[in-house]
Amino acid sequence: MVPIETLFKRLGRSRFRSRFFLRKHERRYLSEKGMETVLAHGLDFIRQRLAPASPSNDGRQTPMSKHPFFVAQHATATCCRGCLRKWHDIPDGRPLTAEEITYVLEVNAAWLHRQLGEKASHR
Repeated sequence: MVPIETLFKRLGRSRFRSRFFLRKHERRYLSEKGMETVLAHGLDFIRQRLAPASPSNDGRQTPMSKHPFFVAQHATATCCRGCLRKWHDIPDGRPLTAEEITYVLEVNAAWLHRQLGEKASHR
């Protein structure tokens, strides 16, 4: 796993990853539902779509928009097991550990807070 500040510097150099941002409807959703609810949804997404050793449709399981957490996953390269391997040094072919699930959630929370101009507590 990569320290969050180091990760964000690397992501900032990627043309693909740095093009993601929360659009008006995603910001509104986040505002209406609240960060706690959005992160609870995110935890469910991680457990269902990333945590298994061989997730269904891996590489295509995370939509590009419609939910703030989906956008965050693409911006932080936590959208599929291949990206977790490449960007976060988390091996594929085995279920995610509880620590790795927490790390993925924290990375996305930090990105969401940055999108809102807030500071987040993280590793």
